[in-house]
Amino acid sequence: MPPFHIIGVAYEGDFVISVDHASNRVPSFVNDGDLGVGPEDMARHISYDVGAAGVAFALSEHLKSPAVLSNFSRLVIDPNRSLLDPTLIMKLYDGTLIPANRSLSADQIATRNARLYQPYHDALQTLLTRQPKAALLAIHSFTPCLHGSAPRPWHIGVLYAKKDPHLSQAIMAELAKEADLTVGDNEPYVGALPGDSIDQHALQQGRHNSLIEIRNDLINTKAKQVHWAARLAPIFMRAFETLTPR
Repeated sequence: MPPFHIIGVAYEGDFVISVDHASNRVPSFVNDGDLGVGPEDMARHISYDVGAAGVAFALSEHLKSPAVLSNFSRLVIDPNRSLLDPTLIMKLYDGTLIPANRSLSADQIATRNARLYQPYHDALQTLLTRQPKAALLAIHSFTPCLHGSAPRPWHIGVLYAKKDPHLSQAIMAELAKEADLTVGDNEPYVGALPGDSIDQHALQQGRHNSLIEIRNDLINTKAKQVHWAARLAPIFMRAFETLTPR
């Protein structure tokens, strides 16, 4: 099975959509397809971004823009991290041990990189190279509450780096018009992470970008995913129209 999935490949809209954490699949070459993590944990946010893939599928249609989705769990190797990041392959995540990641050799890490991480990034870069004026729109989701932490109040977060906040600021300006939404400004995470997907494919290339985090209880069914995509698509389009072309 390929390490990524592309939808809307013929579309040439204003965006290229990415979903770094689209799947909780563990490929068979990785410890016989078993990280030693139980099914309940593999269904949680630690393994993938719940609902993000469904939102991206619907957004691709609304925005007439292509999307590339990972086809492996972030617990196998995290495509939204630099290869030098110590959290590239997690051994413990939100209270859950990842047994198959505890004693990896350099060769095992290199294999995961070569067979999963790099092909995904190559596919994303291919789409972006084809559409030099398109913005990179990264779709993620977040858990309402981390283990032992306070509940998170945001419905949606907009993440960005100070190097290029323009699209994110435009999106937040549009979201501010939605009276029923609590919007996180660089919450629940900070958007500047050296070597992450946005850094690699947008900031280092002078490309407009934004990373969108949707609380995963709001998109945990197909109907909710379709609803949120339909609500957000015109917001993203209006925000893009305010930008200076590059």
